[in-house]
Amino acid sequence: MFKIICVTSRGMCDNFIERVGELYKNGITVILREKDLSESEYEKLAQRVIEVCPDVILHSYTEAAKHLGVNRIHLPLHMMNKNVKNDFETVGVSVHSAEEAAAAEKMAADYVTAGHIFVTDCKRGLAPRGLEFLKSVVDSVSIPVYGIGGISPDNIAEIKASGADGGCIMSGFMKCENIEKYLEKLI
Repeated sequence: MFKIICVTSRGMCDNFIERVGELYKNGITVILREKDLSESEYEKLAQRVIEVCPDVILHSYTEAAKHLGVNRIHLPLHMMNKNVKNDFETVGVSVHSAEEAAAAEKMAADYVTAGHIFVTDCKRGLAPRGLEFLKSVVDSVSIPVYGIGGISPDNIAEIKASGADGGCIMSGFMKCENIEKYLEKLI
């Protein structure tokens, strides 16, 4: 089944905690990214997020995740190693090539996010890697692959057609007026 994931960016929306709660109620997996915070600030925010979204996947801050008892983490490839699986039930890894995806899989990653696929403000000025890149990542591993970067209702069908297991969306979920209506456009 094709999975839709929200990667957060609290500065893009009002009432961030409420927004995350709405995403959770609508069955959307949430990765709490928020890379601009220190680990202690991130941990405080994560504690509030867990109250409305108990299945949240934390991002990068492994010690905060351990303190909070969260067993799901998403990491950049440079932070991944086989020992991470000793501390977390689920480990996702961001990758930017088929070779990186294969390396993440060898280190016991449970899934990878591959990007960026389309033009996105989050990677302003960087050319997107495109759908052929995404297909090459899908073909290189046996674990789930989720496309990320510039995915919207206008192009989600292309992500589905690539063979990816799902797509990650940030701006659309953070900025939309109604999550249910936005989600209908994606399905």
